[in-house]
Amino acid sequence: MRLIVHDTPEDTSRAVAERIAGLAREADDRFTLGLSGGTTPAPAYRILAGTDLDWDRIDLWVSDERWVPWDHERSNGRMAMDVLAGPVGARLLRPPYGDGTDPDRSAAGYEEMLRQVLDDRRPDVIHLGMGDDGHTASLFPGTQALEEWHRWVVANWVPEQSEFRITSTYPLIWSARVVIVQAHGAGKAAALRDSFAGLTPAGKLGGGDAAVEWHVDRAAASLLD
Repeated sequence: MRLIVHDTPEDTSRAVAERIAGLAREADDRFTLGLSGGTTPAPAYRILAGTDLDWDRIDLWVSDERWVPWDHERSNGRMAMDVLAGPVGARLLRPPYGDGTDPDRSAAGYEEMLRQVLDDRRPDVIHLGMGDDGHTASLFPGTQALEEWHRWVVANWVPEQSEFRITSTYPLIWSARVVIVQAHGAGKAAALRDSFAGLTPAGKLGGGDAAVEWHVDRAAASLLD
């Protein structure tokens, strides 16, 4: 895993947006970009939305989602639509919700969507964050999704949140060409240290074929040797 330390959260967001844009420009054909949720990625996505790219050939998809309606304020897909996909007019794939769909059916349907879009190609880039507890996507410590070695997407019950999440699994994340992980702030410092020691779900992102880049600010990196 490669570590790149930036001075501030703003510098980190700008660097992540520029890195994603550069990889998109290098792509020969269609380009797929898995998006993170939460508050950390939004500034990078706003910068990316102002970048001159051929958005007609870029497929966006959410790497994980809370089991809430699409228009819910906590929906990762809604954030991605509001700050990136909507402004640039790009296609955004999201897990199905409603019409009698339960979390397990939603995860299975979403996996099928991703397999059709990728068409036996590797995901180009997956952008992820990291929680204070070292979770990434919705791969939380102690949850069943950490033990999934075949399916790309599963419904994962997260006791601490008392909710289901739809999440990418390690087999999907590890198959990407590039995984970019972004973390800001002193509150992430302990989790980052533990991740580089392999003690957290995020610390296992380097277990596959993906090139894993960590883009963090100085506060998040403060406990690393």
